Amino acid sequence: MDKELDPKVIKEIKSQLLATKNQILEDLGGLARRDSHEADNLAPKFPEYGDKTDENAQEITDYSTNVATEKVLEKTLADINKTLERIEKGTYGTCKYCGQPISGKRLLARPIASSCIACKTELQENE
Repeated sequence: MDKELDPKVIKEIKSQLLATKNQILEDLGGLARRDSHEADNLAPKFPEYGDKTDENAQEITDYSTNVATEKVLEKTLADINKTLERIEKGTYGTCKYCGQPISGKRLLARPIASSCIACKTELQENE
């Protein structure tokens, strides 16, 4: 691991990730409701504005936006949880593809990064 990523820096990153996680959970609480039929136990709430055509159209627009937002928040939450697991296991800062250390600058800029820049670049070029 980079000399930049001492335990104090990792602790700070972990603290920021936990704060972001809590904010995402709060945001999801406003957008979604519990649903045991969904894989993640959450389903977007359907807004109820009224029975008029323009209100119905707005409900559908807002629901579509909520679905997209929920998916982004859930993906980010999953990435944060995986990163917190790597911190706990002591594998944080190691590329999952090549096993080399991930640049401290990269981790500070994108704490949920799980690959080094070289491997990420190669993956993107092969898509």
